[in-house]
This record gives sequence, structure tokens and C-alpha cells, in this order.
Amino acid sequence: MKRTAVVNVVGLSASLLGPDTPSIQAFARKGGSARIKPAFPAVTCTAQSNYLTGALPAQHGIVANGWYNRELAEVQFWKQSNHLVRGRKVWEELRELNPQFTCAKLFWWYNMYSSADYTITPRPMYPADGRKVFDIYTAPSSIRTEIKKDLGEFPFPAFWGPAAGVDSPQGSADAVSRWIADSAKWIEEKYHPTLSLIYLPHLDYNLQRLGPAHPNIAQDLKLIDAIAGDLIGFFEKRSIQVLLLSEYGITQVDRPI
Repeated sequence: MKRTAVVNVVGLSASLLGPDTPSIQAFARKGGSARIKPAFPAVTCTAQSNYLTGALPAQHGIVANGWYNRELAEVQFWKQSNHLVRGRKVWEELRELNPQFTCAKLFWWYNMYSSADYTITPRPMYPADGRKVFDIYTAPSSIRTEIKKDLGEFPFPAFWGPAAGVDSPQGSADAVSRWIADSAKWIEEKYHPTLSLIYLPHLDYNLQRLGPAHPNIAQDLKLIDAIAGDLIGFFEKRSIQVLLLSEYGITQVDRPI
């Protein structure tokens, strides 16, 4: 079974490829490309669940990034338990074919309590004194201490909330995607998984905030191209097959609904 890395550059579409994405274009020229019909709704949790189960929302149950919980009578967004996703996951299918198969699931959603072998996901800690502490959840739990020792703290405020994807005291606008890419290298060097699933969110932030025609998007494309290109090169040097994909594309709109 050929070892594979799936790099999810959310928001990337063919219309964005050009002079600002030389590494991604070079990678595309070496291989093949295909268009997908995006998930409906075209949002992260639904799209990722489609990819990882091979099923549609009617089967796997992830109908949005959040939905109304009838028992609690409230809308709940960005829940993280993998128990919410019905159906067999791709790593479960492949592990059945090859008992030596292992999967690293890095920042793809529904990562807590997953059956993947190695997982990392952003997760605040809530100590008994009422504080909320930015942190990560990992499995095995030992990864959390070890990876933060080597890579530093995950730049959580730049990942989630109003500061997402912008320059902040925690680092540059692309700090989150760089940390995640570095975590993928770290996991590869320590554990050599058969399948690595890596989520790079940086491009999506300003595409949603500003729209694809905004002049600032060129800089975002250059940043994500450098990160993705470096990661592709890292895996290819180790003879690991790379698949580059996106969850959806962003199109220009001019009339709010």
C-alpha cells in the first residue's frame, strides 16, 4: 500500500491558480487533476465528512458546521466528537485491508475520540477555576506535550475567531497553516503513518472576508503556495504520494441576502 499524504488547501480552486501559485501549478503539471461537485452545503464539516466516509449528509449526518440540538434547545456549532459522524471512515476501511495501516488526522474536523491512530486538533482547556485556555487535543495524549516542546504553542487565536488569518501578536497571518504543516512533518518523522490527512486553512480566511477579486488575495496565494509547496516537497523526498484537494471554492458576489 503506497503511503499517501492528503493536503487539504481549503478554498483553493482552479480559478486562483496563476503566477502567485508556482509551486502548486508545478505540482499540478506533474500529475492529473479533477473537478469535484462540492458538498451541499459547501462548508467544512460537511465536505470533510463526505470525503472521509464516501457518503452524503443523509447517511453520515453532518448536515452543516452546526445544527439545532433538540434536547438542549440550542444551536451548537463546531462540535468535535468523531462519534457524530456516522459510517465507516476511510482509515477504518484501509486498516481492514492492511492491519499495519496507520492514519494521522491533523486538524481535519471531528478529530476527538477518532479511531485514527494519530490526531491533533485545536481544543480549549477549561480548568476547574473557570478559565478558558487555548490548547490542542492529541491522541495519543503524549503527543501534546512533545510537539509543543518542539514547535511551540499552537497559535490558536489566529485559527478561530475575529483574529483568524490576520497578523496578530501570535504571529504572521499564515502562522496557523505553517504550524500545522510543521506538525505533519513532525508526525511523519516520528510515526511514519501510511495516510496523513493535513488541513491548511489560511487561504479560506480572506477569501471569505474579502472575496476572490480583492487585491490582497494575491499575497494569501503566495503564502499558502509556499507552505503547500514546501510540504509537497517534504513528502515527495520520502516517496510519499501527495494528493492536493479543496473542500469548496469561493466565488465573487455583490448582493447580500
